[in-house]
Amino acid sequence: MPVRIPDRLPATQVLASENIFVMSESRAMHQDIRSLKILILNLMPNKIETETQLLRLLGNTPLQVEVDFLRIHNRESRHTPIEHMESFYSNFSQIKNNKYDGMLFTGAPLGKLDFESVQYWACIKEVMDWSQQNVTSVMFFCWAAHAALFHLYGVKRKILEEKRVGVFIHKTLKQHEPLMRGFDEEFYVPHSRSAEVDINNIYDNSNLCLLASSDTAGAYLVSSKSKRNIFVFGHPEYQKNTLKDEYLRDTAKGEQIPFPQGYFPDDNIECEPKVNWSGHGNLLMSNWLNYYVYQMTPYKL
Repeated sequence: MPVRIPDRLPATQVLASENIFVMSESRAMHQDIRSLKILILNLMPNKIETETQLLRLLGNTPLQVEVDFLRIHNRESRHTPIEHMESFYSNFSQIKNNKYDGMLFTGAPLGKLDFESVQYWACIKEVMDWSQQNVTSVMFFCWAAHAALFHLYGVKRKILEEKRVGVFIHKTLKQHEPLMRGFDEEFYVPHSRSAEVDINNIYDNSNLCLLASSDTAGAYLVSSKSKRNIFVFGHPEYQKNTLKDEYLRDTAKGEQIPFPQGYFPDDNIECEPKVNWSGHGNLLMSNWLNYYVYQMTPYKL
């Protein structure tokens, strides 16, 4: 089944060319079934790239998904045309009276900045609190996962001495959890972050469950016992060249960025990266939509 998106969203043509099943709003209006309503809070600078990455995962499911995009402030984006933001994004005041089946919080390039120092931290907290009453299940990625664990559960993160970047092998710890159904015992996921959450702090919190981790990259996948909140510390939505593009961008700015581990064949930047994580990413999103959203959400939102 398709992911339902606005008629003129730039991702539409890209996804259609890749045989990702998408459906325009105008076509979906003629179908007599209820779509899952998913809200995406996009905190990344390049909105269009992130939209496309997430919609790839949402579109690989037998469920019809209707997506709304949310922005956290009205300031002009340096990386996304203002026409795009005005056409496809809502302010919180415009959607706060809605109910949603699911919600995705993207990461944000805020590095080592303290949460309280983030200019829109109060707005982020307001949306997180709102999601706990108005969304059936919420998935937080990378920076947003750290921020939500801190705000909702009091779990602090630790700033790393060196950025953790690369593709790492992970172990499935809870094979029989619905979110983990069909997972291999070991699987790969890209990471690109400057902080981590201590695994012991997760085990010590009775409201949380560690589902997957890496001996090298640490905690990766955590859920709340209620299954309302899912925390993903890596980037299963990344495409083949995302880590390469990030590395070249940062080094061009003179930043001291570690060479991505386990990403380039023979650690040679001239070699084309091999994607070994997309199957996991698609299964993770499919399981979340099915078991934690579709199976739990009320028919009448």
